[in-house]
Amino acid sequence: MSYDDLELKKPIESDDYEECSGFIVCSIENIMKDAMDSGHNKIIINTNLKLGIPMENVNKIAGPFIEAWAFERFCDALEDENNSYQLMNVEAGERLNMADVILQFQKVRKRQSSVTANVDVKATSKDIVNSGKSPNITSFARIRSAYVTDPDYIFIILSIKHKVFSSRDENTKMMMGVMEIVDFNAYDLKYLSDSDISYNPALGTGQIQIKDIHYVTHQKRTTWEFCELLDRKFIASNKGYNQWLKYAEKNNWIK
Repeated sequence: MSYDDLELKKPIESDDYEECSGFIVCSIENIMKDAMDSGHNKIIINTNLKLGIPMENVNKIAGPFIEAWAFERFCDALEDENNSYQLMNVEAGERLNMADVILQFQKVRKRQSSVTANVDVKATSKDIVNSGKSPNITSFARIRSAYVTDPDYIFIILSIKHKVFSSRDENTKMMMGVMEIVDFNAYDLKYLSDSDISYNPALGTGQIQIKDIHYVTHQKRTTWEFCELLDRKFIASNKGYNQWLKYAEKNNWIK
């Protein structure tokens, strides 16, 4: 039986999915922009190394620092008495969770009064060519199943670009590394163009990747169309249809 012959579960998102997605992306971008414009865009890293942070490998340690910085900025926005982002709750994603941060915003909808964003924070270096250019996003089977379980699942990629420099503290004589946030982009994974998304068969069920996180284009599609896109890219890989079918049966994608 071929892929087209199968009776697959077809998730159908709410009528206001696109509106909710745009609202979330705009809110996240405003939080990041306001944090940077107010001077909260530096991470100070003190070290007793004579030469400071090894610049040629700084991209290997940047990820956890950038994730922690982003989480704190969301917490600041939540605690701000003048919170204009309608942010209701901020949670850190548990270990091995697809998202680094889970955000909940207040939004009037037909049957709900809130909308949730699962945010994956990706760090890229402005100093190192191709650093973080094609990151792994998440496991194929996990993200495919997430959209079947919740057709309104919103998975946001928050790409944060940074520069790093070192200076010596004249009082302590210790080297002080400064990781400075210089740019960012936020977008809904489901709305990335076909050509921007690739599938890497390595590691478990394989990884969904973005070919070039610095240059992406948008393509509106339904949740089911996105599931079909993921399936096509998996089946076209060396894992093929038979392996896809095993995952489909295991994860209950077939009626």
